[in-house]
Amino acid sequence: SFEKREKKITMSSKNTSLGNRQAWEKTEFPVLCETCLGENPYVRMTKQNYGDACKICDRPYTVFRWCPGHGMRFKKTEVCQTCAKLKNVCQTCLLDLEYGLPVQVRDKYLQMDQKAPMSDVNREYWIQNQEKMLESSKGLQAIEGYNAPQKSGRAILEMLAARKPNFKRNLPHICSFWVKGECKRGDLCPYRHEMPTDPNDPLSHQNMKDRYYGSNDPVAEKMVNRAKAMSLEPPEDMNIKSLYIGGIQPEFDINEHDIRGSFYEFGEIDRVTMVPKSACAFVEFATRDAAERAAQSLYNRLSIKDHLLRVLWAKPRRKRTQDPSSSTLPNLPGMPGLVPVPGSSSSMPSLQPPPQQGQRPIYPSMDPMRVGAKTLDQKLKQQQQKQQQQQQQ
Repeated sequence: SFEKREKKITMSSKNTSLGNRQAWEKTEFPVLCETCLGENPYVRMTKQNYGDACKICDRPYTVFRWCPGHGMRFKKTEVCQTCAKLKNVCQTCLLDLEYGLPVQVRDKYLQMDQKAPMSDVNREYWIQNQEKMLESSKGLQAIEGYNAPQKSGRAILEMLAARKPNFKRNLPHICSFWVKGECKRGDLCPYRHEMPTDPNDPLSHQNMKDRYYGSNDPVAEKMVNRAKAMSLEPPEDMNIKSLYIGGIQPEFDINEHDIRGSFYEFGEIDRVTMVPKSACAFVEFATRDAAERAAQSLYNRLSIKDHLLRVLWAKPRRKRTQDPSSSTLPNLPGMPGLVPVPGSSSSMPSLQPPPQQGQRPIYPSMDPMRVGAKTLDQKLKQQQQKQQQQQQQ
């Protein structure tokens, strides 16, 4: 089997001259995404120089093989580093390294047109020239159009991008014997015991070259359709003409002028209110139509100073609560009434008129009822009740 593999690698290059053999790739570490690498920081890899032919350019390259984690399947690099760097993709899953999305989705929203030659001779010549360019720039040469200022497109990509690595992609394959009902390993089987998806599902027909070149990729088409379906429904209240802009952190250094520059094209703006404490702002338009156009165009697409911001419809203002002093609710028995509002007439102490000449002034503290003292009649009634109780005994 080893001799067959060597023969396959030798025949993969159309010309086995010394010049082409020198162009075979030999590297020390692969270009991988976080998902394919796994969550174990101490992953162990095996390296084999010229272990296989690249699935894109058919040139021999260094193959790396590793296990991403416990219970996961062994993975290996599928394309050479030159092909991966030209598209800025992972060598295993062929997804974009920055956004974790298929090449077709990235190229669509960044308006990138990278058409590599498909024929054998032209492809090998083009790959060699691109590899020389990468070597001369020491790997710092960015792919064409990747750093283009496509603000709206980048905002959509950040919306579709995976926030966290999806380690479920590293799970073992489905056991075909279990599907047939013939697997006798039980729990010791290293493959998954699950039913496969519908064979007519487009996602079950994925091609590695289609994903790399960004054409007819069913995963990419599904993501593009999902992005088109996302929309912001306007509220029923036609008086709402304001939009909420969230995620404005202080370190972003975004001011009112920057927000006006992003919204002025949709219509006349009455005011822009910045709320630094809540890290948000409110944009109020003069007409409802202008607010709807802005919400439809900038929903999940607003990017100011390379920062993605949230755009939502503002909620109607709450009505002010009623003055507690004018409340008509009855007071509970035995409980004091509401505290009067400061500054109101009820909060001022009632002043007694000054006494006339020869009369003794009367103060509230002189009233025994106010301080809880009992009157003479109440004392007499209490004594009579005690005497009656003693006679009954």
